[in-house]
Amino acid sequence: MGSIKTTVAALALSVAAIQYVVLEAVTAAAWENPAYSYAHNNISDLGVPSCGGEMGGRLICSPLHTLMNTSFIVQGLLFGLAAVLLYRLLPGRRPWIYAVLGLVHALGFLLVGLFHGSPEAAGADGGLIVHIFGAALLIVGGNAASIVVGHRLRATHPRWGIAGIALGLLGLLSLAVMGAVGGSTIASAFERGSVYPIIAAEFIAGIALLVSQRSAPAPVLPDAAPERHGV
Repeated sequence: MGSIKTTVAALALSVAAIQYVVLEAVTAAAWENPAYSYAHNNISDLGVPSCGGEMGGRLICSPLHTLMNTSFIVQGLLFGLAAVLLYRLLPGRRPWIYAVLGLVHALGFLLVGLFHGSPEAAGADGGLIVHIFGAALLIVGGNAASIVVGHRLRATHPRWGIAGIALGLLGLLSLAVMGAVGGSTIASAFERGSVYPIIAAEFIAGIALLVSQRSAPAPVLPDAAPERHGV
């Protein structure tokens, strides 16, 4: 049963990462006049349902906003599922910390997918505040989860452990820089620097788990009955 859970979790992580990158690219490609900029537009601009407004000096118009919001929600659900399935397999004490961080990340993506960073959301309904809160949860939770998993795996899988720690630290450092530069034109680049390491870490983890599952030795089954030889 453990191997089935691991395989499901590995597929969830791999699919989550792939669908996020692909659907973000597709949604960005549909953005026109002016073209979407990975350096100067926020990720959440792609999920804004209204067209023609401005946020931070950026003209917002995402024809495939529903696709991007769906990707946000799918990412959250699959990451949360993987965290719940995998946390008991981590070495060390208090493995539930990974599950909690994974669910925090999942909740953050769900909030970002449901509450948009639009000009309308900046009104009295508080939608923009919920969106920003969700973004903080997904960035901090996801990068912290990468660091925790990397730390736990250093002894048994040094390369994967170091990669997880490095990606998590890169994401948190990018978040700090994004906060420091405020609303400047380069803030969006550091926003991506805080999110993409999470996507990279989950993809690496998913592939590594799938490879380890395939390379695990098959169980040795006992013979149904011993062969009897005549004398």
